[in-house]
Amino acid sequence: MLSSLQIQTFQDQGYLILPGLAGSDFCEQVLAYAQQAVQQQSQPVEYEADTRYPGAPASRDAEGGLTSRRLLQAYARDPLLAEWATGAALSQPLLQLLGDGALLSQAHHNCIMTKQPQYSTATGWHRDSRYWGFARAELVSAWLALRNETIQNGCLLVIPASHRWKVQPEQLDAAQFLRSDVEQNQALLAQAVPVPLQQGDVLLFHSNLFHAAGKNHTAQTKFSMVFTYRAADNPPQAGSRSASLPEITLV
Repeated sequence: MLSSLQIQTFQDQGYLILPGLAGSDFCEQVLAYAQQAVQQQSQPVEYEADTRYPGAPASRDAEGGLTSRRLLQAYARDPLLAEWATGAALSQPLLQLLGDGALLSQAHHNCIMTKQPQYSTATGWHRDSRYWGFARAELVSAWLALRNETIQNGCLLVIPASHRWKVQPEQLDAAQFLRSDVEQNQALLAQAVPVPLQQGDVLLFHSNLFHAAGKNHTAQTKFSMVFTYRAADNPPQAGSRSASLPEITLV
């Protein structure tokens, strides 16, 4: 259960680290599953070429284009992953933050991130809510570090309290990333901090929190498992991608 201080920290900062929420045995089980899925290209998979991030391979046919970036639809892939996504370790803090009847979205995140060494691309500053369609941009994502995450292997970077910002259209590019060439953004980006995690740590973060990630400069793939949740009174917009898959109620 979250303490009142932890709840206040999440509300103020837009993110919260829960150290050691998953045991090493569980993380190693998921790692073994993920490594096999990557090797076998077990679908559905998003490849580096699909991200269209700066520096990504131009197409799936290009060198490195078939480097796995995300093993999609994690909840439906294996009971091991589904049990984590809705199990007590996660559901208890999420229900405290989102209220009774909170639900897991299968349409967003719901994946194992696989940032690989040679062809991994950096992710620019963005809010996940930029491409989600819900009544309110107030969802919570739970990011589990399956291995240690450092600046060297591309850990997440966040801008604390940025979930409260009101950003003008000219501060963003066409893909809704913060523009580094806009003077108004320089002071904002200067507030960024890295979020290194140990294996088993969970990062909870608000869907309106600006975050980014660097490249993986190590020789070992970084694996993270991510699920996203909404409050019962924050439904997806009808006909949107956010409403495209069934949701799972937490208990």
